Amino acid sequence: MSSTTFGSVSFNSGWLRKHGTLSSNSRQCDGSLLRVRASVASSPQSLRSTKEKIDASEKSVRIGVLGASGYTGAEVVRLLANHPHFGITTMTADRKAGQPIGSVFPHLMTQDLPAMVAIKDADFSNVDAVFCCLPHGTTQEIIKSLPKQLKIVDLSADFRLSNINEYEEWYGLPHKAPELQKEAVYGLTEVLRGKIRNARLVANPGCYPTSIQLPLVPLIKAGLIELRNIIIDAKSGVSGAGRGAKEANLYTEVSEGLHSYGITKHRHVPEIEQGLSDASHSKVTVSFTPHLMPMSRGMQSTIYVEMAPGVTTDDLYLELLSAYKDEVFVRLLERGVVPHTRHVRGSNYCFMNVFEDRIPGRAIIISVIDNLVKGASGQALQNLNLMMGFPENMGLDYQPLFP
Repeated sequence: MSSTTFGSVSFNSGWLRKHGTLSSNSRQCDGSLLRVRASVASSPQSLRSTKEKIDASEKSVRIGVLGASGYTGAEVVRLLANHPHFGITTMTADRKAGQPIGSVFPHLMTQDLPAMVAIKDADFSNVDAVFCCLPHGTTQEIIKSLPKQLKIVDLSADFRLSNINEYEEWYGLPHKAPELQKEAVYGLTEVLRGKIRNARLVANPGCYPTSIQLPLVPLIKAGLIELRNIIIDAKSGVSGAGRGAKEANLYTEVSEGLHSYGITKHRHVPEIEQGLSDASHSKVTVSFTPHLMPMSRGMQSTIYVEMAPGVTTDDLYLELLSAYKDEVFVRLLERGVVPHTRHVRGSNYCFMNVFEDRIPGRAIIISVIDNLVKGASGQALQNLNLMMGFPENMGLDYQPLFP
């Protein structure tokens, strides 16, 4: 059969005639090959119509994004652009109500999306599932008011802590939806996917807890490290602090320096300790200090642990290799290779490795993620894929952006 070439790409000429894309400038060579100028092969309108038909027929799950004007909301929108089954039908942003997403985030202006509305005006009759990207402390009552049939992934901290008294202690507010807290499933995908698959409401983990629990949970479950003296030195890009206008996030405040914050009282501490305690079936307390780095995105957790008697770093390495050998997004690097945040930027990957400390009996674990993807919106999409019965990597096979 004859074919048509667009640059280096060939198409069957019968298909082209059927779809009306052959131009008058096309000519036949040797009776079989048609060469068509790329600029006249098909009009933008015809391409747009084809795309719209594909979107309408294939995107069967209607998505609402609450809080689309924040960093995690924008990242959800970016990731969903290439999802074959999830299509956005509703977006909310109270302060940006009535505006298109492109006016708030110009990098998203090419997407054909509904204008953002105030959450009180949102219509959930054409929504099947929701990503809730609202600030901590505002989410509980909103989720409580949503239609009960919706699948929900909440990216705030409002449902991460199973103990509502602990939530009030660390966040300074009484829990406003204790009945929903009982229903919520913690969404650390690689660890709890069985529960996530059957959940209606998933509490998406925080970025620091994700980077910390992924390497530590398998080691604790295997009894390879002591539960005492776990020290975590973690560093995040500035996007982890959110998009709100804050003096501490000004360029002159964060550039050319390193900023420690939340010392001994960061709100991710109880979430980290909850996950590690669940893995060990006993109380685990950690020393955790976060730092703000002068970069837009990225996160590294450097974790210092004491190994159980007779255990070596080779044992830790082999346990992590066994735990994650079949995982798409968690990668244990070759021995001796240091993980770097720039190697996971823009992706849903977590890279990790184990190193022997100079102090006998201790090991150093380094774990890196993109705080906005695996640490937030990417893991949220991974979870909703599971909840809706799709492969969990669907729409997430973005390769890291480098340099």
